[in-house]
Amino acid sequence: MEWILATTSGVLLAAGFYSLLKRNLLQILIGILVLGHGASLVVFLSGGLKPGKPAFVPEGATVLGANQADPLPQALVLTAIVIGFGITGFVLMLFKQSWNVVGTLSTEAYRSSGSEGGNA
Repeated sequence: MEWILATTSGVLLAAGFYSLLKRNLLQILIGILVLGHGASLVVFLSGGLKPGKPAFVPEGATVLGANQADPLPQALVLTAIVIGFGITGFVLMLFKQSWNVVGTLSTEAYRSSGSEGGNA
């Protein structure tokens, strides 16, 4: 099961990097999102896949048992998902303002429109 998830994370990372090379800002945003999900899957897999008991330390013990999953990578992935949603909303609003100013989301248009505006 772990090799399937490892392969999936590799495919997500490769697709994210490929999408970052596009010239459209929305495709770049999708690449960042896919790259983030691939990285989150890698962090999640670092805790190990151990079906069984929940990750609670039993009373009287000081460490987790052998068949319990590590809760730290799960908490890190959950935090990364929430931060990713916030950043996505912010970037979408930047793209909306960019569309209002330039009229396109192509990165080629920014190169040509930057020389016309002069110094700010």
